[in-house]
Amino acid sequence: MIIVTTDTIPGKTIAETKGLASASIVQSRNIGKDILSGLKSIVGGELASYTEMIEDSKRDVIRKLENQAKEMGGNAIIGFRFSYASGQTISELIGYGTVVVVQ
Repeated sequence: MIIVTTDTIPGKTIAETKGLASASIVQSRNIGKDILSGLKSIVGGELASYTEMIEDSKRDVIRKLENQAKEMGGNAIIGFRFSYASGQTISELIGYGTVVVVQ
């Protein structure tokens, strides 16, 4: 599955547009991680546990989008984007793009 942020794929021709695909992951944050991250934020530096959570979420969203695109009969997703939102105890990662058939 080809997934790009652009509206075209160099060297490929878009033969058919199948439509919009979107997928999301909503996760609750761990109170233990919050406490340790709060302490870490005082001295600065990367909050590795949250970085790992976001990276895992990105992989899950992309996997879901790939499955949806296949079910729609596509072999590529163009115009792919992530959108991220967080609250006090949860975070949500949404991925979306246009499913197409390329040749």
